[in-house]
Amino acid sequence: MKRLRTLALFVLAALPATAEAHTGVGLHSHGFEAGFSHPFTGLDHMLAMVGVGLWAASLGGRARYLVPLSFMGVMVAGGLLGIAGIALPMVETLIAASVAAIGLVVLLNVRVPTPIASAFVGACALFHGHAHGAELPAMANQWGYVAGFVLATGLLHAAGLGLGMARFGNAEGLLRRAAGGLVAVAGLALFAG
Repeated sequence: MKRLRTLALFVLAALPATAEAHTGVGLHSHGFEAGFSHPFTGLDHMLAMVGVGLWAASLGGRARYLVPLSFMGVMVAGGLLGIAGIALPMVETLIAASVAAIGLVVLLNVRVPTPIASAFVGACALFHGHAHGAELPAMANQWGYVAGFVLATGLLHAAGLGLGMARFGNAEGLLRRAAGGLVAVAGLALFAG
């Protein structure tokens, strides 16, 4: 538990001071570095991935690792579709909607069986992964890029898990749900904007 909190604090401290829309050019244009930085350059991706960790923490048990792993697995599939140039409909709209939906399940403390939660986050992850893959920088190693965005996603999930599992006395559930509410509001703002 202490290690998870330390990891979550490390990840949060490593986040950039400003989140910009998806980038993929400049100094980080060669594979792993570009893939690793990509989830941190879009507020939509950061919120969804931290939100998945928060929800997994609230579900408890095996969901703590199966729900994030489901997101990561389907995200890779979506990323490979994007790299291959296979189009999906309304990707950015569905990414924004997924951020709002993930925030809402945390806010409302939705309790479902782990396979349903895994399928839900997997559906969200398909579009996040597609956006990652479609923005593969020219000349970047695609497998390094995929490995980079998977590692970054895992760290963001761990941050959400750490925050979701942190003990705050009687306010513990309230703080987790408030964080979910903030994710939902941000997702709605992204969706509207």
